[in-house]
Amino acid sequence: MNILAKIVTWTIFLYLAYCGFLFMMQRQMLFPRYLIETPSNNEDISGLEKIWIDTSFGKVETWFLPPADSRVSGPAPAVIFAHGNGELIDFWPRELKKFNRFGIGVLLVEYPGYGRSAGTPSQKSITEAFAGAYDALVAREDVDPSRIVLLGRSVGGGAICTLAVNRPSAALILMSTFISTRSFASKYFFPAFLVRDPFDNLAVVGNYQEPVLVVHGKFDDIIPYSHGKALYKAAKQAKMITYESGHNDCPPNWDTFWHDIETFLHDSDLIKHPQRTLVK
Repeated sequence: MNILAKIVTWTIFLYLAYCGFLFMMQRQMLFPRYLIETPSNNEDISGLEKIWIDTSFGKVETWFLPPADSRVSGPAPAVIFAHGNGELIDFWPRELKKFNRFGIGVLLVEYPGYGRSAGTPSQKSITEAFAGAYDALVAREDVDPSRIVLLGRSVGGGAICTLAVNRPSAALILMSTFISTRSFASKYFFPAFLVRDPFDNLAVVGNYQEPVLVVHGKFDDIIPYSHGKALYKAAKQAKMITYESGHNDCPPNWDTFWHDIETFLHDSDLIKHPQRTLVK
């Protein structure tokens, strides 16, 4: 075997070994749950209900924040929230509780294998967990099943889009979300067909019939702004909000964000009378 043939052989061997390593490690990269410290003491949030969902792989933790009593007469709309891959539901109640001031309940769903939840994260296990959480939510007498809003941040956009395929909803909000995980494969010189959890958000949004809000930072260097624009263009009923921010600092101003969310919910007929002073 000549030198050129040896070089080609070793190059192919090393590339296949590299692809094999990435294939085995991709879920640890997509879901870095072991790098996130689970708080030992949960912050005391007024009205928070902790609800455990039974799945085929064990129990998954969810937290429900009921809407403010003064804003509710009869069953209320509700938001189902999916967080980023480096977060836990523990990080979000205080901020997301502002939905309650619009008369909207919030369900925070933990990923399998994150925090105190059983299982391991994958598109399949996340789909099961979120579908179970949805079913428990719409079975509540204080929740209006016809006004369920799905909200996903970063990789949470994939979780929420998967839920949108399997359960009905009234609106979809995607923050700093990608078109699919396969779109990142070329960055790592990795064959796209070997991606185990594709989360094809672009296809979901393209078939979604209800209003879609896309929120993205113009200078996002983790999930490029072009992904947000592609999702916006694919949707049948879409609005896009661009912030002068990156990925982890999106939105750069939460007061502005809540005003924008309130406007979208009102325009989508999910809340009747916006009260802008309530978000401060």
